[in-house]
Parts: sequence; structure tokens; C-alpha cells
Amino acid sequence: MTQYDNRILDDVAKLFTSAAGAAQGVRQEVESIVKSQAERLIADLDLVSREEFEVVEAMAARAREENEALEARIVALEKALSAKG
Repeated sequence: MTQYDNRILDDVAKLFTSAAGAAQGVRQEVESIVKSQAERLIADLDLVSREEFEVVEAMAARAREENEALEARIVALEKALSAKG
């Protein structure tokens, strides 16, 4: 009877091992599907990369500085014209 019990336990252990392997495979497949769907969604959103964002941010900062410098120059020129007139 002990051999019979051992064989049943071995069969149950093999069954659980197979089920665990199958579950692992299903998990990997689901992760792969979710990842590809997320990548497709992000691509459809037409988002910019971090590098592109930082370049545009730097360009905007430079443009802001140039505008401030030009504004100060205009104010100085207007003062000079009003002092002459």
C-alpha cells in the first residue's frame, strides 16, 4: 500500500509541477500581450520622447531670454527717443 501511496503522491506532484509550468507560460504570454498593447497605445498617443521634450524646453528658455533682452532694449530705445523729443 505504501508503494501505491507513493506513486499517487508522485503523480500528484508531477501534476502540480505541470500546472505550475503551464501557469508560468500563461503568465509570460499575458505579460507579452499587455506589453505590446501598451506600446501600441503609447505609439497611437503620439507622445514625445524625454530627449525631444528637453530640447524644446531648452529652445523655449532661450527664446524667453532673447525676448526679455529685446524688451529691455526696446524700453531703452523708447526712453532715448522720448528724451530727445
